[in-house]
Amino acid sequence: MDATSPDATYHVTADELRQFIERFERLEAEKKDITEQQKEVMAEAKARGYDTKVMRKIVALRKRDRDDIAEEEAMLELYKQALGMH
Repeated sequence: MDATSPDATYHVTADELRQFIERFERLEAEKKDITEQQKEVMAEAKARGYDTKVMRKIVALRKRDRDDIAEEEAMLELYKQALGMH
C-alpha cells in the first residue's frame, strides 16, 4: 500500500484517533483516582473533627481573586443588612 493512498491516510488517522481516545481514557482514570484521594483526605479531616463543608469553601475561595472575594463579601453584607439579618 502506497503512503499517499486514501487507505494509508485513513490508517494513520485511525491510529492517531485511537491514541487521542486512549490518552483521554487514561486521564479519565487518573481523574477518578484523584477524586478518590480527595474524598479520602476529606474523610480523614472529618474524622479529626474538621468541618469539611467549610474546608471546601476555603479551597474554593483560595482559587479566586482577592478583589472578587472582597466585592462578593461586601454585597453579601449589604444584602444581609437590607434584610435585617445583622
